[in-house]
Amino acid sequence: MAANVRFSNPKTIHKPPSYSHVVEATGPNRLIFIAGQLGLDLDDRLVGAPGDFRAQVTQAFENLGLALAHAGAGFKDIVKVTNYLVDMAHLPILREVRGRFLGAPPPASTTVAISQLARQGALFEVEAIAVLPAKAAKASKAKSSGKASKGKRKKR
Repeated sequence: MAANVRFSNPKTIHKPPSYSHVVEATGPNRLIFIAGQLGLDLDDRLVGAPGDFRAQVTQAFENLGLALAHAGAGFKDIVKVTNYLVDMAHLPILREVRGRFLGAPPPASTTVAISQLARQGALFEVEAIAVLPAKAAKASKAKSSGKASKGKRKKR
């Protein structure tokens, strides 16, 4: 986790059960935006039997982890998640599965019940924002730019 990211819950707002109300990132960081992830396998098929919410939410979070890893991030770097469910009755399962993937402090979170997702039969989708420290400049690039600027200096 980037050192310049702070998770907090104002005492003036109700205490959330499994997320943070406020996540603040300051300074030079890399923001990673992960598109909505469904419970799809590599063959682009929904996992589990039809209607198996637990299988779909678990796969969606596994896919989220793979997308994060691609950017050099992990679940600990997530500062915001948005969850979309077609049936709010599944909220306890979502909280259980999400808790296995997301650690402490929990990220800011929004959960929305919707009539359907873009994929027929999909029951859940999750999207996320992660924050990583800025990448260090490559030494060779810094050296070459330093030489160029020295060569252009005028004597005073």
